[in-house]
Amino acid sequence: MAEGDAELTTDEFVEYCETQARLLWGQVDTMEDELDDLLSELDAEMADLRERLGEHTDTVEGTVTPGTDDGADLDDIEEIEADLEERQTVAAAKQARMTAFRELAVGYAELATDLDDAAEGRAALKRVLEFEQEHDAPAYFPERQTVLEAAAADDESEESG
Repeated sequence: MAEGDAELTTDEFVEYCETQARLLWGQVDTMEDELDDLLSELDAEMADLRERLGEHTDTVEGTVTPGTDDGADLDDIEEIEADLEERQTVAAAKQARMTAFRELAVGYAELATDLDDAAEGRAALKRVLEFEQEHDAPAYFPERQTVLEAAAADDESEESG
């Protein structure tokens, strides 16, 4: 922040943190819906795969007993199985991403609460900058500028000006 800039208040930083948390929670909700859909699809396909495998299993020995044209069907089953494994990996990645967004949302909400106790705007700014840098917050907001990015842009413009 340059000398001539208006001072930002602690309340403005509290509001900013609360907004960031709400945006992240919105993304978590969207990811949960997408993940639920994906898991439902996977469950249905797994049930289908189990059914198809059951058609090829000898109930006495528990081994696959291909008939004359069962080889093509078994190839299909192996292909479906590989696709399912790949999609399960995607689901696990989505869950990890959702957890990261959830943790950042909680962090912003906690920071907003903590900032209520901050005495003045500069102290609040410093805490928000440290938080966003520590949590790589800009990576979570590709379409929105964070305080950290705004401060970095302000520093760059002061250096070039």
